[in-house]
Amino acid sequence: MRSTIRLSAAVTLALLLAVPAAGGPPQPALGSRVKPLLKVDGLAFRDLNGNGVLDPYEDWRLPVAARVADLLGRMTVEEKAGTLLHGTAPPEGGFTFATMRGPYDFAAAAYLIRDLAVTTMTTRQIAKPQALAEQNNQLQEIAEGGRLGIPLTLSSDPRHHFQMTAGASMAPAGFSQWPEALGLGAIGDVALVRRFGDIARQEYRAVGIHQTLSPMADVATEPRWPRINGTFGEDPDLDRRLVQAYVEGFQGGDDGPGTTGVSAIVKHWVGYGAAQDGFDSHNSYGRYSVVRPAQFDLHVLPFTGAFAAHVAGVMPTYSILKDMVVEGRPAEPVGAGFSRWLLTDLLRDTYGFQGIILSDWAIANDCDQACRDGFPAGTKPTFDGFSTAWGVEELSAPARFAKGMLAGLDQFGGVDDPAPLLVAVKQGLVTPSRLDQSVRRILALKFQQGLFENPYVDAEAAAKVVGAPAFKAEGLAAQARAMVLLEAGKGPVPLMGRKVYLRGVSAEAARAAGLTVVDDLKQADVALLRLSAPFQTLHPNYTFGQIQHEGDLGFHDGNADYEVLKAAVAAKVPAVVSVYLDRPAILTDVRDKAARLYVDFGVSDAALLDVVTGKAAPQGHLPVELPRSMAAVAAQASDIPHDSPDPLYPIGTGSAR
Repeated sequence: MRSTIRLSAAVTLALLLAVPAAGGPPQPALGSRVKPLLKVDGLAFRDLNGNGVLDPYEDWRLPVAARVADLLGRMTVEEKAGTLLHGTAPPEGGFTFATMRGPYDFAAAAYLIRDLAVTTMTTRQIAKPQALAEQNNQLQEIAEGGRLGIPLTLSSDPRHHFQMTAGASMAPAGFSQWPEALGLGAIGDVALVRRFGDIARQEYRAVGIHQTLSPMADVATEPRWPRINGTFGEDPDLDRRLVQAYVEGFQGGDDGPGTTGVSAIVKHWVGYGAAQDGFDSHNSYGRYSVVRPAQFDLHVLPFTGAFAAHVAGVMPTYSILKDMVVEGRPAEPVGAGFSRWLLTDLLRDTYGFQGIILSDWAIANDCDQACRDGFPAGTKPTFDGFSTAWGVEELSAPARFAKGMLAGLDQFGGVDDPAPLLVAVKQGLVTPSRLDQSVRRILALKFQQGLFENPYVDAEAAAKVVGAPAFKAEGLAAQARAMVLLEAGKGPVPLMGRKVYLRGVSAEAARAAGLTVVDDLKQADVALLRLSAPFQTLHPNYTFGQIQHEGDLGFHDGNADYEVLKAAVAAKVPAVVSVYLDRPAILTDVRDKAARLYVDFGVSDAALLDVVTGKAAPQGHLPVELPRSMAAVAAQASDIPHDSPDPLYPIGTGSAR
């Protein structure tokens, strides 16, 4: 017999119309730690608002749209404003380069969730899987105890690769480890990328992460740009195919994320890879991308793969498109998060995107003197005052929020304070209906991912799923497979039974591979050298300028890696060399000194040793061209793929061809 519940006539009618007939959805597994469960018709439901009544938003039998509509009607304007913020799960001690390995500050998290109604956060915590899962569960307990019990959506930057850059990527810390996205581009295997996404999906959901702030669909047309390693390269059509596979793997199919899927946020819409002079738009001096109208469609193309996979979200670029012309007039000179042409006219109307548009981080923040001109000499840059409000620096904070929403944004990344948005609503700069439109999209995704039924995870099981031996083995194989053999010399250089000098390879790993290690180059028969693509730190007084790789791509005297290679040549010791490419290094002065030359895109010692000893074959092909000189780089257009007239190594170069 049906349990008695108090409902208005209108809601009762909605229930009768929406509840499936016999054979409807089965009872889902529920997870509640704070609020009680309700029993209705022999079924269980979470009483998220604790009123003892089954409300429509708590009824998993109803369509998502009906549940969203009911919940939206119960929310205050303050709760709606909080929903539009994508904050950061606060670490103890505040967010610095050093605190990411510490626990969350749960008191600060409770304030954000309970008082400010922020229910989407990115986690930057680096911890063992079980500990990460346990702490994410604690955050969900805080959310469940809120007035309406709205669950948290927890997002993450990529954490399956090698390079860790604050604000862009995370250390693996127990997760299976794979080559950078650029290495997946070197392999070029759609099925492998989909498999990577599927493994990452399982690992993320096991620890309570529901959203990935990836993939990067940017076409890497400017070789000096610091973020090339996060892209699939500079072939727009290959990028399109790999972006689609990546999204499908993470989301669990091609129709959007479900209850076991991780929602993907494809980025950065659009033209980020054409950074003027290679400078990145996290910094005021790098605010411009140069994408001309004739090349624009090439930079859009990879995003169409994400759209085909029904990607959950899109993140606009920070950059201002400097030379873009729209219908005969220059585009408004503002970052993409404030461009109605890019977000509404193009993304929504032309491409029909219906998901969430999430701004990149800190675009609504005030840009102070340090943000604009860098920190004073002798002062170490911090995240204090960090902003990327390019083109709208002079607007008030409420006006920036309003301009972003009128452009088409649904959610503001890196923002924890809803006060300016509430001011914008109070002043009529953002209408209630526009506010509701974005809240509806964000809530719908939470329902689709099953978070209203069970946001909790089994922390002990997480320790078994994350970094499972089979997952790690697949990642290791991909690391080796992504390596590119550029110069074979006279053939393989034998390492077994010979004395090997190492640079950048652990002696322990080399001995485990059967090599004899010596510490003196003069005693060596062979040198095994791991080098890194060169870079300069040209803007050490900017928050991101101090950590990003900029400038010259060539090896020069004084470069520590290059000096070791020169020493091997002087000692007449054949050098087996692998160069890590986070940017397209100029290898003109390296290739004539290496007996055998590889490039890699993130490879463990074990995978590297498998390749150089012949146990595994490098199968990668360059996903970017490698220029011959910096003069050639300066002569290239920033927005055209592989346009160097005489590259040292053309795109597609590899041992399998």
